[in-house]
Amino acid sequence: MNISVRLFFGYFLIVGLAAWFVLNTFAEETEPGIRQAAEETLVDSAQVLAEMAAADLAAGQIEHGPFAEAMREALRRRPRAEISGVHKESVDLRVYVTDARGIVVYDSKHAAVGEDFSQWRDIARVLRGEYGARQTREDPYDPATSVMHVAAPIVYYGERIGVLSLAKPMTSLFPYIERAAARVKASGLILLVAAAAIGLLFTAWLSWSIHRLRDYARAVAGGDKAEAPTGGGRQLSELAAALATMREKLDGKQYVERYVQNLTHEMKSPLTAIRGAAEILEGDPPVGDRQRFANSIGEQAQRLQATIERLLLLARVEQLQAPEGRQTLQPAQLLEDCLALRQPALAARGLHARLHVEGSRPIEGDAFLLQQALLNLLDNAIEFSPDGGDIELAIRERGEKTEFSIRDHGSGAPDYALAQMFDRFYSLPRPATGKKSTGLGLALVREVARLHGGEAAFANHPAGGGEASLWIASA
Repeated sequence: MNISVRLFFGYFLIVGLAAWFVLNTFAEETEPGIRQAAEETLVDSAQVLAEMAAADLAAGQIEHGPFAEAMREALRRRPRAEISGVHKESVDLRVYVTDARGIVVYDSKHAAVGEDFSQWRDIARVLRGEYGARQTREDPYDPATSVMHVAAPIVYYGERIGVLSLAKPMTSLFPYIERAAARVKASGLILLVAAAAIGLLFTAWLSWSIHRLRDYARAVAGGDKAEAPTGGGRQLSELAAALATMREKLDGKQYVERYVQNLTHEMKSPLTAIRGAAEILEGDPPVGDRQRFANSIGEQAQRLQATIERLLLLARVEQLQAPEGRQTLQPAQLLEDCLALRQPALAARGLHARLHVEGSRPIEGDAFLLQQALLNLLDNAIEFSPDGGDIELAIRERGEKTEFSIRDHGSGAPDYALAQMFDRFYSLPRPATGKKSTGLGLALVREVARLHGGEAAFANHPAGGGEASLWIASA
């Protein structure tokens, strides 16, 4: 299973269990809490009513006195009250009074007068001087018929002469219980949805960070240029930095080994030529030979110097993860500057350079490296062009990239060489001299292109000659 999915399910399971526990506790406590609040109110009411009934009970007129009349009028009232969205249209109370023996002498519903209630818990406990309350179902099989009773002693001049019990049916409380339960459930649903949304966001953020690390590792494994990802938290940033450091150390070790081997191989030929020429010069050859071998030493020394300089530049570019000194550049101006620098070489061969621009969208990058890459392509076109020929330079917009192309009108490259044109130290003989270059120019071009999010290519043109292309990401 995907780690992101596992993280989300783990998070949601923990949050869901916690939410279920809290909501279940709230739901279970809703009804008891409302019942307790109602009982507390009934206790106060029962005490007040007991005090009001004391005089009539002592006078023996509890059924027909002022207390009974007041209760009759009170029970006829229509409150028309709206309490938290619940409409109350009647007074839902029942009052009955017993004498000191527990015999009912007054009932607001006139249903239990004369009955012995001394065994009911509310009456019995008050007669013993304790707090008395009970909850009884009118129908033993129907919990909806439950009625709460709270009793209070009736005291007259310090003597307990009876008990008043105040009853309230639980059906009057059910709307509030149901409303509270519905609000708890709705809040729970909102909580779960919010928890799921937060979990998704957290999982997406963590997955994004992990995927960036994965993509970086894949890019490194593929030899591509890639920057170590930042963001995603301190630990992930530190992990990315550790991967980048490890990559640099491993690459540095392999890089040095590879370059030492390549450099050693490439330096053998010029050093051998220099050593051979020096040995001949020690023998005091004729003047003509001496001049020829001295020139050979100079040429081989220049070749060594060019190889070392280009190798150092290539090494620097290959170690970069992003262009240094990035700035916005105009493609046409870049090519015009290159043509100006190579004007003497063009004039010496009688070459004609034509620049064709099909787009003016700017690019971003390192001006020096891009110029070096374009100069290498232009140098190759000059060296492989016939005297008095043409060199065509073009700039075109290709989607999100800008293409530089330089075409000569020479003989092109052999088919067997096309696949190796950008390999390090691979070079073809120049038509004019038959000599080879350092073989590092096109390798540098490709590295500069990749550093700028592009690519380089070479192909023989259908109409003759060779055409080199360099794509750079547009600004």
